[in-house]
Amino acid sequence: MNKHRVVVGLSGGVDSAVTAYLLKQQGHEVVGIFMKNWEDDDDSEYCSSNVDFVDAAAVADVIGIEIEHVNFAAEYKDRVFAEFLREYQAGRTPNPDVLCNAEIKFKAFLDHAMRLGAEKIATGHYARVRQNATTGLFELLKGLDPSKDQSYFLHRLNQAQLSKTLFPVGELHKTEVRRIAAEIGLPNAKKKDSTGICFIGERPFREFLNRYISHAPGPILDDRGRKLGQHVGLSFYTLGQRQGLGIGGLKEKGAQRGGGAHEPWFVARKDLEKNLLRVVQGHDHPWLLSHRLDAQDASWTAGHPPAPGAYAAKTRYRQQDAACTVEGADASTFRLHFPEAQWAVTPGQSAVLYDGEVCLGGGVISAVDPAA
Repeated sequence: MNKHRVVVGLSGGVDSAVTAYLLKQQGHEVVGIFMKNWEDDDDSEYCSSNVDFVDAAAVADVIGIEIEHVNFAAEYKDRVFAEFLREYQAGRTPNPDVLCNAEIKFKAFLDHAMRLGAEKIATGHYARVRQNATTGLFELLKGLDPSKDQSYFLHRLNQAQLSKTLFPVGELHKTEVRRIAAEIGLPNAKKKDSTGICFIGERPFREFLNRYISHAPGPILDDRGRKLGQHVGLSFYTLGQRQGLGIGGLKEKGAQRGGGAHEPWFVARKDLEKNLLRVVQGHDHPWLLSHRLDAQDASWTAGHPPAPGAYAAKTRYRQQDAACTVEGADASTFRLHFPEAQWAVTPGQSAVLYDGEVCLGGGVISAVDPAA
């Protein structure tokens, strides 16, 4: 195996720590970089970047590598956060982790690492990269731990990025990563996995968005047009949402299609023009199901779209692969048809395409055909 100068993104978490350790064990020259991506409310109780840097530095010390602190907050705000707000303002639900990987971790960070003389970069993502022996193309594969696979978030990586990237923990299960961390005495071996993104942290999401997004209250209507209450601004709701609607069950007999009087309510549609939030009762209401979606802003790992045919797709991260047919795909758009209706497919989220364990790429969901 060739030995490289590898720059590892050390986040302060256990996955990136074990990544750095494994690469050092393999004989690579390893340098750690801690990325600071947010500083608007750095003193806040919610953003843990100061604690994370202390943890990352302690890891570097145990492993015996150098660590550098790099500030990408300006790039993050311009390339990720601004787009995140634009999408929410337009009534869609974006995925900032996908954007952060494409614009920061595998662009700004990769560029910085190359300036430091790196031949490869590595992160603690649960995914794998393989060079196809026949085509010579680099392929993005699912991580071996199905419960931790993060290829969904990495689907926008291109050939140039994949050719320079290593994902050592993608070959392992999380339990094994924890075991290695404890065995070598890493100070963060038992550290909880981070949830969410730093600029929101553990704070209530609505409270955070309130600071940045204008909002106009409006009516909440059911599928028969009856008014049930008032929403606080369409940006604060996502399709399929069940909590925080502030409405009870309808008490009259013979409630909606799809459920009895006491079934829970779900957000089903957002009408931006009329500022209406439409809700339905029952998890399997037809308004929540769809067989077809259109996506735009596509990115294909091979550099070209897949041929029409049968594949699998995810329309949200924590979802089983769903069988689908690619009905049309070009460099920037595609359409998917699902034989089995999909639940709460959400514009702004990513539709990611798979051929077995190979992640082919994906795009941003722009339109959905309801099943009824």
